[in-house]
This record gives sequence, structure tokens and C-alpha cells, in this order.
Amino acid sequence: MKYQPGDTVLLLHSNEEGEVVEIINDKMVLIDLEGVRFPVYLDQIDFPYFKRFSEKKLVIPKKEKVYIDQVKKEESVKKHKVSSGVWFSFLPLFDKDVFDDDVVEKFKMYLINQTGDALEFIYQINFKGAPDFKLTNTVFPFTDFYLHDIPFEEMNDSPKFEFDFSLINPNKKKAEHFETTFKIKAKQLFQKIEEMKLKNEPTFSFNLFENYPDKVEEMIPDYHHSYGQLYDISGIRQKLEPARSVVDLHIEKLTDNWQGLSNFEILTIQLSHFEKYYNLAIAHRQPNLVVIHGVGTGKLRNEIHEILKTKREVKSFANQYHTNFGFGATEIFFQY
Repeated sequence: MKYQPGDTVLLLHSNEEGEVVEIINDKMVLIDLEGVRFPVYLDQIDFPYFKRFSEKKLVIPKKEKVYIDQVKKEESVKKHKVSSGVWFSFLPLFDKDVFDDDVVEKFKMYLINQTGDALEFIYQINFKGAPDFKLTNTVFPFTDFYLHDIPFEEMNDSPKFEFDFSLINPNKKKAEHFETTFKIKAKQLFQKIEEMKLKNEPTFSFNLFENYPDKVEEMIPDYHHSYGQLYDISGIRQKLEPARSVVDLHIEKLTDNWQGLSNFEILTIQLSHFEKYYNLAIAHRQPNLVVIHGVGTGKLRNEIHEILKTKREVKSFANQYHTNFGFGATEIFFQY
């Protein structure tokens, strides 16, 4: 390998100098440029020494004396970073097969935050419906975050990528959470790899969202029969606060001022949040909802189960063992 981690290199397309921080493969390295890291091909960089020694020294002419009242005030130029949303990025790492052809060995997965918001996120990948990898962390404005590697062959196991975002600095006008999922079929994956090769780009990415969603006033519609009428919620649904597929009802997750509350007050807060996200799940026509109630004495679980027995939208519910929550969660399945 021509380059080693720590080498200073010249980016040929921008004439800027960066540092090699990682050797990705025999064709690519990871570069750090003023705190921003990104992959580049070897033919896009070179050592900067020739440039440094070949540049001619500028001859600076003698300046004429200029008096203070002759100096023009310079206009300040503000530099703005362009916000394009949050992206889920695939960096394929290639190897040679027995026929000396380039084949993808694995993918390096990145979360790219091209917004001005610092975000907390929960990332999870499921294969064939079973959870495989989970990560909770923070991605700061206009930075990239490395998630993990995925072997190429595992992309045939129906991967489902789940994200749950929230703002590090809460904003009353913004939603408390924003959940989104991403799936890609094998055919689409091959198409993206071929497009990437044709464009001579190192990665391909998918936009998860452009702007973190605003908070919508709670408008949970009653779409059941009322005075012989059924309310049409088709237009209202898109104005609602985003729903959640998993709701954690542990009291410390719901309020910072829970210490000193009575058991009745705690239960009231927990049931109120349950009703809120239950109704949101119905309004958004979710197929299912997982409610984390914990084990404890079983009081909260029993209360929720009694409520679910009265709901006509509930097809079934089960308090079975879950790989993430043990017996401390109930999964609800809806019918519409």
C-alpha cells in the first residue's frame, strides 16, 4: 500500500490537504479533512510534497502607504452549510473472486447528519424479522457517524433498518420522537452498486428525512361510531404527531419529576401515555404496537390488558418473552 494511516495527502480535485486515518481496501482510504471524514479512491489523492516544492514563490510588490481614511471597509462573507437532511449511507468494500473480478465483501454503514440539529438515535437492524444489532448514540450537526459492518451475504436475509430519532436540545415546537424504517431488496441493492460504479462514487445513500418534524397539537380523532356517524380521518392522519412502534412506560422515561409521586399518580401518568400512543397507532393505521410496562407487581400490565379487552380495533395481544424486553412488554396486533 502506497499510503499509511497518518500520511498527509493532497486531494487532487480540491487542492486541499488531509490525513489518512484508515486503509479501507487496496483501492480506497478514509481521509480526515478538518474534522470531516470521508472515503476516497487512491487515484484521487497524491502526496503533497511535489506541489509544495514546485510552487513558485510569489513576489509581493512593495505596498504604497495608505491612510486610514482611504481604506475601504470589507464586506463580511458568511459561509453557510447546506442542509439536505439525514441520510443512511452504504460504503461497499470490494475484494477479488476466483476470476479476479471485483465483488462486494461487506458494507460499512454510516448515518450522515446534514442538518443543523444534534440528534440522539436508536438504530436497530432485523434479519428475517429477528433483531440482530442495536446501537444508541448521538450524531452531531453536519457530521458522519459509523454504525457497523454488514457482510454482503446477510443482505439476502430481508434486512429491516429501524431508526428512532430525538433532539438533544428539546424544542417545544418539534416532535418528541421521529421513527422511520428502511428496507432494500437484493435487486435494488445490485442496481445501486452498479450505478455507484458508473458514477465512480465510493458510496450510495438514502434520505431518511429532510427536516425533523414539527410537533402537532394532539388531535386524536374519535373515528368510532358516534351518533350514527363514522368520522373520516384520511385527511387528519397526516397532521398528527408521528406514531411510535415501541412505547416505554417506565415512569423515569415519561417525566423527570417522578420521585415523590404516589403509586396512583405514577399509574395515571403511565396509562395516559399508553392511551396517547395507542390512539396514535390507530390513527396512523399501524399493524402492531409494543408496550413496555416492565414486570414489577404486574399492576400496570393488568390495567393495560383490561383496557385492550374493550378495544374493538385489537385483533390480539400477547405478553410473551421478547429478546429485548423479556416478559416486560405486551405486543398488540390491530385489525382495521
